[in-house]
Amino acid sequence: MNMDTSTPDLIAAGLIDASLIDSFPILKQGHYVNHAAIAPWPAATTQAVQAFAQENCDIGPIHYTNWLRRERELRKGLARLTNAESPHDIALLKNTTDCICTVANGVHWQAGDNVVIPKDEFPSNRLPWLALQSQGVEVREVDIRSTDTPEQALLSHMDNRTRLLSVSAVQWTDGFRLELKTLGTACRADNILFFVDAIQILGALEIDVQDCRIDFLAADAHKWLLGPEGIAVFYSRQEARDQLSLLQHGWHMTDDPYQFGREDWPPSATASRFEAGTPNMLGQVGFNASVKLLLDHGMSKVAQAVMCNTGHLSEGLQAISGIRMIKSFDPLRSAGMVCFDLPPTPLPDLLDALTRKQVVCTIRGGGIRLSPHFYQAGTPIDALLNVIEDVVLMK
Repeated sequence: MNMDTSTPDLIAAGLIDASLIDSFPILKQGHYVNHAAIAPWPAATTQAVQAFAQENCDIGPIHYTNWLRRERELRKGLARLTNAESPHDIALLKNTTDCICTVANGVHWQAGDNVVIPKDEFPSNRLPWLALQSQGVEVREVDIRSTDTPEQALLSHMDNRTRLLSVSAVQWTDGFRLELKTLGTACRADNILFFVDAIQILGALEIDVQDCRIDFLAADAHKWLLGPEGIAVFYSRQEARDQLSLLQHGWHMTDDPYQFGREDWPPSATASRFEAGTPNMLGQVGFNASVKLLLDHGMSKVAQAVMCNTGHLSEGLQAISGIRMIKSFDPLRSAGMVCFDLPPTPLPDLLDALTRKQVVCTIRGGGIRLSPHFYQAGTPIDALLNVIEDVVLMK
């Protein structure tokens, strides 16, 4: 029997535009709730990439100056999304791992230094730091789940040899969210670099690099930012990036890189110093279209809709007999993910049953992880809950 859930009128509240149905064709294809893995593209992103491909086919790079204008527009959009002080603080790199390695390998480490990270971080925010152990750098992994004060747990492991704290803003397994301002304020006071892996928050919730005292931030385009794989945003505060050695050198890392007749090629003082070679113009086209969509809709409204999803989905799942929540909903500790299981049903069997009902999700953190985006708030979440209830009743 399908559930009769109470859904806020998000269209009337102005959080959801009815036209979003046309903007996201995926809404007509079952229940895609796996944005924490890879997001489907909005129609505008697809159209922008198709137009760019056709332009290349028809006339090649004749209008390259327009491509450079779009690149500047993308940097401005990402600066708005992060509240960076300037677009000059934004670099466009390959992926989050590339950004993390830029920092991990760029800091001037000394034997006896240490790095603090949460335990069970995604490998991208763990392996580059562990690799520093060969240089005598200690990596302190802190269990943030066994305490009511995870920020304090991290800060308590820092001392006068701590050079950097690196955290995921939102944990990849179940959506557990850290309070970044507390961490950033403490790091800034003690002259400790603060790195944030923002891949599970940027595009879903609002984030402010200045208010949170963040030195470095990274996020791939292909999750909550609704963009293509192979391109990422890397934010660096000017005073912090001046502390990094450059790992690569190439023609694109200087100011006015297209002035090829020069003799000197000094690295730019901006974040573009980390972009050594030819830019990913195709990735920029898709990324720019997706960022524009989010900004045009308004990140405040996006964030409210995402949190509405999480709360409503958590409440609806708890009402289904037999379901166990992996993490209870807490508006201060949650983001866009909800995880549950159905004891004693093996998770692969549960995932297979959901897949047959056209629910696209995954197994993470000991449960089924659901990660709907803002455009699915309201009726799509109700429909998803009804499908999940039907699957449970068949078990």
